[in-house]
Amino acid sequence: MPDPLVPGRISWVDLTVDDAPRLRDFYEAVAGWTAQPLSMGDYADYVMAAPDGSPQAGVCHARGRNAGLPAQWLVYITVTDLDARVAQVVALGGRVLRAPNAAGPSGRFAVITDPAGAACALFEPAAPPAS
Repeated sequence: MPDPLVPGRISWVDLTVDDAPRLRDFYEAVAGWTAQPLSMGDYADYVMAAPDGSPQAGVCHARGRNAGLPAQWLVYITVTDLDARVAQVVALGGRVLRAPNAAGPSGRFAVITDPAGAACALFEPAAPPAS
């Protein structure tokens, strides 16, 4: 399997919604995934795992730092130098929906829209990605 932490590759996908337990249950039934709770402090989001146990996606509550994110599958694209990439987004006519912030110990991310309004996240791993 290709390394998702190589710059330019999609490294993760999340779905952020108002009713995360409902969508968790939906994808458990439809996709055959199993939910693994991920503590967010006073609530849990969900890492959705394939039948072999491999993590596939996240189903997240639209609250806390996820408040205001669009209810859509949000892809995370691996990049180097997140701050420089975010500056490019603005310079090229995109918007920053969520400024760069920590993604736990794994790295940092920002949520942006391109000039057409499509949202995605840019993810910079904590460890330098492979070339």
